[in-house]
Amino acid sequence: MVNVLDLVEKPRPRHPEKAHRPDQEVLRKPEWIRVKAPVSKGYLETREIVKSNRLVTVCEEAGCPNIGECWDKKHATFMIMGEICTRACAFCNVATGIPTPLDLEEPANVAKAVRQMALSHVVITSVDRDDLADGGAQHFANVIHAIRDASPETTIEILTPDFLRKDASGALETVVAAKPDVFNHNLETVPSNYLTVRPGARYFHSIRLLQRVKELDPTIFTKSGIMVGLGEERNEVLQLMDDLRIADVDFITIGQYLAPSRKHHPVKKFVTPDEFKSYETVAYTKGFLMVSSSPLTRSSHHAGDDFARLRAAREKKLALARA
Repeated sequence: MVNVLDLVEKPRPRHPEKAHRPDQEVLRKPEWIRVKAPVSKGYLETREIVKSNRLVTVCEEAGCPNIGECWDKKHATFMIMGEICTRACAFCNVATGIPTPLDLEEPANVAKAVRQMALSHVVITSVDRDDLADGGAQHFANVIHAIRDASPETTIEILTPDFLRKDASGALETVVAAKPDVFNHNLETVPSNYLTVRPGARYFHSIRLLQRVKELDPTIFTKSGIMVGLGEERNEVLQLMDDLRIADVDFITIGQYLAPSRKHHPVKKFVTPDEFKSYETVAYTKGFLMVSSSPLTRSSHHAGDDFARLRAAREKKLALARA
């Protein structure tokens, strides 16, 4: 009798917490949601810069549909603190599990890539790091300082986790003191969806986080984004807009949710371009300085151009107030 042992190490599942969930129905994508495959020279050059500096991007990890367009223009959103998240949101494609230790060379490597790509505006995001005492706040600050040193003219936008239960460490204060130009924290969806879509987060904590940024430093632009097509009602989206305005948030982004796999939360609806335009109109009437609302809108899509428009909108508002 011969015993055969399978010694081949099987790859770790990207989403072990979702492995046993039943497959969800997949809706056929409408024409307005389709994008071209990334094959351009600019895309390949950006990919080489990212890989040579041992960096992670949310463009790849989250499966962003705009990666071809953005990387062709040498726009990339760097994801710091590793590629494994401590949360398991039902919508997200980033891997879940036990994270690796922080890479102390990462701030310098990110700054080097920003300089190599000659970025006028950069977006820095991260996985959730609930395992760290400060949620990674000091690492965010270190990255911001490194970019300022290497590329002083580059404006910096950060997309942060919620730093839930990290108040004792002064996490938010640490990040705000580093003075990013834009502080983005996404609500992701309406509060009625949190239990199933974003169970590790708390809606009103996220609202308060954004409000607190403005209290600590009113000069920093604040921004938040949501996905639609997750089963929300229109009136819930409008109430969310009101909640953000109460927190004095300047910029809202609204985009179509796309399920990364059959194991993720299903797409309940493909919102039409006309509906997105309606959300944009309403958001401006509620007082947002900047609104980006379209099927392919993502938090950092066209972030550089949007920042220039955001700054111009604030200057116009201040000028009118002085008149």
